Amino acid sequence: MLRKLSLLFAGVLVGAGMTALVAGQPMISANAAGNDTYKNLAIFGDIFERVRSNYVEEPNDSDLVENAINGMLTSLDPHSSYLNAEDAAEMRTQTRGEFGGLGIEVTMEDELVKVITPMFESPAEEAGVLAGDLISKIDGEEVRGLTLQDAVEKMRGPVNTPIVLELLREGADAPIEVTIVREIITVQAVKTRVEDDVAYLRVVSFTEQTYDDLAEGIEKMTEEIGEDKLKGYVLDLRLNPGGLLDQAINVSDAFLEKGVIVSTRGRDDRDSRRFSARAGDLINGKPVIVLINGGSASASEIVAGALQDHRRATVLGTQSFGKGSVQTIIPLGEGGALRLTTALYYTPSGISIQGKGITPDITVDQTLPEELQGRDLSRGESDLRGHITGEKEDEEGSGSVAYVPQDPKEDDQLTYALELLRGERTNEAFPPDPNKATSN
Repeated sequence: MLRKLSLLFAGVLVGAGMTALVAGQPMISANAAGNDTYKNLAIFGDIFERVRSNYVEEPNDSDLVENAINGMLTSLDPHSSYLNAEDAAEMRTQTRGEFGGLGIEVTMEDELVKVITPMFESPAEEAGVLAGDLISKIDGEEVRGLTLQDAVEKMRGPVNTPIVLELLREGADAPIEVTIVREIITVQAVKTRVEDDVAYLRVVSFTEQTYDDLAEGIEKMTEEIGEDKLKGYVLDLRLNPGGLLDQAINVSDAFLEKGVIVSTRGRDDRDSRRFSARAGDLINGKPVIVLINGGSASASEIVAGALQDHRRATVLGTQSFGKGSVQTIIPLGEGGALRLTTALYYTPSGISIQGKGITPDITVDQTLPEELQGRDLSRGESDLRGHITGEKEDEEGSGSVAYVPQDPKEDDQLTYALELLRGERTNEAFPPDPNKATSN
């Protein structure tokens, strides 16, 4: 596996953004501040003291400083920010893909937390939590009025600590109270299933678990289907908000034998870097179709761009989100961290997708259910206020509808991909022509 890198790609869209704490603090160089800068800092100090002394209510000093810092950073671009100790710890939890919790997938419904499914052999499953249960209270506190994120944070906690949930269950005469003891929960970064003679890999996020989950899924499905019967792979990156750069490189490398995967360029040319594939294709040259949409951002765009440029896969779906910037996490005192945009990344052909996104080889729109039709569901980096304007950005901007139906039978993009792999449908973009691959 490739070594850990001191860069990350912060995901946006679809819930909490995916970020990562780097192994070490990077070298930082800056021009010495001029006299005007110090004068302005003196003005800031004066204002800070006047607010503390004269505001109608006594403000919290820490909040004032934190908001001032974030005001400075958010004026740069949407992805630079300050992380206090709590936020930095949560970020580390997300990128590890492990946390102390109950083991349930949840959503929000009628102001209550609805259980989509309890994970297999999880504390929640063993306590009797069922899919469809509505969580109305957490340790006696009403769920109504909480955001989904607030509720999730309350259900997470130290391993071996108990939590009491009140459940509303269809058919039950009264609320059901269950006590669950938290355990280490490992989030599956790659979900797999066999689609008859096709292997389906959905990369949910790019955490420390992603490459290992991918490799394990490929091995299991190849064995289950049989090498001789396996028609190919669908790599689903839709609704994937991104994550760790090294994992995006590893996932790309899993399907490539050689060539540049991605390069990064900062303000100083000396900081430019190129990351290349190593020999070894985990699927032995089998066909690959990559699915993307407006929810495919950052690290997922790296993978789609690398496999597309090398003509290793056919990219199918709609325009991706268009987040082509790199954030470096700089550890600070008191457990906090600075998330700062330090570079843009480029596909193997040397193209920046910032504000533009990846254009699929085959555009297939997804039919929306009746309740969503007529609503603007397009998502893109170019829609974010203060975003860095990309080299290839145009008036149409980036992104597209970020929607995937839960029922595979209603999934137009997946159906199209399966038909291509089985030879039931043809398109000149599939299979891709390796002679048109980038030479970088």
